Amino acid sequence: MNIAYWILATPLALFYLYAGTLKVIRSRDQLRPMMAWVDRLPLPALRALGTVEVLGATGLVLPPLTGIAAPLALAAAGGLVLLQAGAIAVHLTGGDRRIALNAGLITTAAVTIWLATGL
Repeated sequence: MNIAYWILATPLALFYLYAGTLKVIRSRDQLRPMMAWVDRLPLPALRALGTVEVLGATGLVLPPLTGIAAPLALAAAGGLVLLQAGAIAVHLTGGDRRIALNAGLITTAAVTIWLATGL
């Protein structure tokens, strides 16, 4: 189960690290081609969302890797499930029906929760 956790958690963490970093450092104009919904959120909320994604990615990897506070990986995966549930709501309320990536991320994070219970 440990190997399965790393197979899922590593790409999930890399995705959130990348996406979160973009939200923290890029301007709205730079993000708009990739994320059409950025105009619907205040800039501080967008930056906070990016910070939460980076922290979630860190929480998936660092605790199991160091063996310190390993249950935090479970909490991080749970937080990413909640994050994606909110993302799906934002997409659907904005009339954007392209939620396949969000559905894949929420499923991967949910499976990661289950795998994290065995850490």
